[in-house]
Amino acid sequence: MRLCLLAFILMICACDNRSVEKSQEDVLAHIGDKTVTRADITAQMPKGLTSADSLIRAESLVKKMVIGILMDNAAYKNVGGDKNEIERLVSEYRRSLIRHRYQEKLVNDKVSADISLVDQVAYYEENKAQFVLGDNLIKGLFLKAPIDAPKLNEVRKWYVSETEESLEKIEKYSIQNAITYDLFYDRWVNFDEVMTKIPQRITDATRFLSANNHLEVSDSTYVYFLNISDKRLVGGVAPFDYVSVQIRNMMANKRKIDYLREFGEDLYRSAVHDGIVKFITE
Repeated sequence: MRLCLLAFILMICACDNRSVEKSQEDVLAHIGDKTVTRADITAQMPKGLTSADSLIRAESLVKKMVIGILMDNAAYKNVGGDKNEIERLVSEYRRSLIRHRYQEKLVNDKVSADISLVDQVAYYEENKAQFVLGDNLIKGLFLKAPIDAPKLNEVRKWYVSETEESLEKIEKYSIQNAITYDLFYDRWVNFDEVMTKIPQRITDATRFLSANNHLEVSDSTYVYFLNISDKRLVGGVAPFDYVSVQIRNMMANKRKIDYLREFGEDLYRSAVHDGIVKFITE
């Protein structure tokens, strides 16, 4: 086979990527009534290979295709009475796929994804039991600076203060001196994720948060400051702004389900009314 494939590789190079009619295809392998042809292999050959690499690649592809055909033959031979069941499943899958594509088109054309803030808040208030926190959340400020950075005593005053003046000072300071500076007073952050940046092991995060609003830790190289302006603890209800995207997605999905159900009912009523569906009664 290697000599045949070598000749095949030479033909590939000579073809200069021109298409070959099926009647002119060279058969590289017969497997019962099935074949592996030059076109089958050419379609899968990467460009830019050397002749030696092309030969190796072609041999591998031919073997892979032959094994695939042999596996298919063995499978069809041994399924026996399951053939009808397989055909039924294939047909069912095809119908399901077509129906799914059509439903996607329907909801994309007919169902608006815009959901008002008022509706989102109302849904949140009615379904708070669905939004129980599994993680501790915080809002605040995190700063990491070199241990020998200037004005650290001033930073100690600024980072626990949430006044506009203190924030301006600490932001200006961080531009020149901080290694990391993250201000998240306007968004919820997972407390455990923040603590991965601080060399301090806290065994009971919920207890720590219940008793503390700020943290300062230092090692031989850096000093770490964390101020916590707000917190929500594990087991409590997640704040609305933390789950708003989830709520919007849930409501949009419900709209789609409701629309498809109503559309199906309308199809049914119309079909019965127009005589497309006829029930046989004795």
